[in-house]
Amino acid sequence: MRQWRHLTRRPGRRLGGLLAAAPAAFIFAQAADAASGELYKSTAGHAFRIAEVAVGLKNPWAVAFLPDGAMLVTERDGRLRLIRGGKLEKEPVAGAPKVVARGQGGLLDVVPHPQFASNGLIYLSYSAAGEGGSNTAVMRARLNGNRLENPQVIFEAQPKTGGNNHYGSRLVFAPDGTLFVTLGDRFTYRDEAQNTANHLGKVIRINDDGSVPKDNPFAGKTGAAPEIYSFGHRNSQGIALRPGTSEIWEHEHGARGGDEVNILKPGANFGWPKITYGIDYSGAIISDKKALPGMEQPVVYWVPSIAPSGMAFYAGDKFPKWKGDLFVGALAKTHLRRLRLNGAKVVEQEELLAGLDERIRDVRSGPDGFLYIVTDDSSNGRVLRLEPAE
Repeated sequence: MRQWRHLTRRPGRRLGGLLAAAPAAFIFAQAADAASGELYKSTAGHAFRIAEVAVGLKNPWAVAFLPDGAMLVTERDGRLRLIRGGKLEKEPVAGAPKVVARGQGGLLDVVPHPQFASNGLIYLSYSAAGEGGSNTAVMRARLNGNRLENPQVIFEAQPKTGGNNHYGSRLVFAPDGTLFVTLGDRFTYRDEAQNTANHLGKVIRINDDGSVPKDNPFAGKTGAAPEIYSFGHRNSQGIALRPGTSEIWEHEHGARGGDEVNILKPGANFGWPKITYGIDYSGAIISDKKALPGMEQPVVYWVPSIAPSGMAFYAGDKFPKWKGDLFVGALAKTHLRRLRLNGAKVVEQEELLAGLDERIRDVRSGPDGFLYIVTDDSSNGRVLRLEPAE
């Protein structure tokens, strides 16, 4: 297993003696703002510029693409925004769920149903209040113009707890139509990540209506939450389907060091907090173990932390030298990171866009072959695309 230490480099520089790649961009069918004049270069051989698609957002968390060329963007304070015709609509989408918009909580991920074109369904994850505090919930609703109709809460993580951190909340549909949801350990309840009787520190798998798939690894097991797919996670804010496979990859925040990228496996224990490559924020030792029998090792980990958020495999044709590469946003280290893969091994890494000095909250490979990123700011969060300069 490889360890990659974060090194401060300008965009396009080698990391750890290995070449890395640059992000891609996704030019929407409709026009957007002109690209910035600054030219960025990747060690993989691509040059690109960035263009603003939307600005002035309040802590945007996720972006999703619709078949008609529109885009949905969540703002953590509870607003769902619509970009149509290349412009951000002034009024938010009506009918978004009520959220606990404190700390890391709020309106978080958004994905369309795989058959959105025929059923109009979108799925939202968010922090929901209830007896005992709050926790992650998933709602689905039909998007009709600029409003959500027929909302249904299809999942609520249990138990609800105090505190405003570690909600997880990334969503991805698998090829079989099931929905994967990442759930954080709620920060002060980290030991519960090893307890399969609850949802803290887990990744769950549910059907599109919230019911439990019969082949889930804990379905029918006494005392276990049947939605659980894997456990021993800390706070996962990135999940993606590897194109051409059924592999679901996720990443999660470490504490001080120990951010991880993992390939999910049914019933697998990813070790938190029994094993970790990081230490506590105070400097205290969380565990003196980095490996134990029966616990998975990450594909890659970072010390110090980059604070990963958002993740996408590049599947487009606009930047052919990046095809199949994994892109991860970084909050603490304010860059977009590209990982070149050889099977399940990371063989190259590159920091991109560090010169922006913005927290990158989300990254998505767009349907037109470009890559979008979302920057997290309380007053001027942005949706950006990267345009090839060749």
